[in-house]
Amino acid sequence: MPGEKEIIRRIRQGDIRSFETLFRSSYVSLVRYAGSLVKDTDTAEEIVQELFTSLWQERKNLKIKSTVTGYLFRSVHNRCLHHLEHLRVVGKHRDAVMAGSDILTASADDEVNYAELQKTVADVIENLPGKCGQIFIMSRFDGLKYREISEKLGVSVKTVESCMGRALREFRKILFEHGK
Repeated sequence: MPGEKEIIRRIRQGDIRSFETLFRSSYVSLVRYAGSLVKDTDTAEEIVQELFTSLWQERKNLKIKSTVTGYLFRSVHNRCLHHLEHLRVVGKHRDAVMAGSDILTASADDEVNYAELQKTVADVIENLPGKCGQIFIMSRFDGLKYREISEKLGVSVKTVESCMGRALREFRKILFEHGK
């Protein structure tokens, strides 16, 4: 088996076999590690799958200064922390709503902005190619895991991951443009 530097070099060049080898050799341990942090196997699997999707999509710019294993575990760790922080913020807002907080009282401007945001989201989803829009809706609005979407649509999990990556890139681009 080639060394870590060789594997990374091959992945940068688009060698799918080297990427799949890395995926297969590290997936289970990364999911276990993520599961120990987020306490949910489905979420742990999704975090690791999203990491590998991102890794493949950004392979040409891949810069690993430590070991590949160290890089993967650090990336999973950071993604888990981000997920847990997101849950904390969502819980905080839910608690505020349940307590009848005035902080979340919507003004007329907020309602207009929300309507514009909904239209933007609908436009992005509508303009996604193929089944990408449907896959995005099933994942983000229906709460289905990648594996469930794959089974329902009769496509591979990699196809689901690819479509989600494309959708998220489009949303980031639109949000960046609107943020200026």
